Amino acid sequence: MVQNPYQKYQQQSVMTMTPGEMLLKLYDGTITQLNAAKQFHEEKDYQRSNTALQKAQKILRYLDQTLDPQYEISGSLSALYDYFIRRLVEANLHKDNGPIDEVLPMVAELRDTFAQADKASRAAAGAG
Repeated sequence: MVQNPYQKYQQQSVMTMTPGEMLLKLYDGTITQLNAAKQFHEEKDYQRSNTALQKAQKILRYLDQTLDPQYEISGSLSALYDYFIRRLVEANLHKDNGPIDEVLPMVAELRDTFAQADKASRAAAGAG
């Protein structure tokens, strides 16, 4: 299958990302899907909302599955991801933005925390 230049560029950019950049891209994708699900709920387009919520859940499951258990924080993050997924399932079942509104700022806060940690890690690596 022939890829167009944009698809080829995207594939190449993913292949050259640092782990920190990849993590941020996953969080950004989750946030994008949650915002889309909210919009689709408001428009009563439940099929598209369902799809967006399922995509967000899939990303969260991936983040959970890739946690390194040797780090103490992994257990806490796993429990948090599990909670996010349960709340998004509830949002989907009840066609309710309330759980999304609850989860979205927490996901955004995690994203920002990891962005700061990645930046500090890069600065330390550059200095060393």
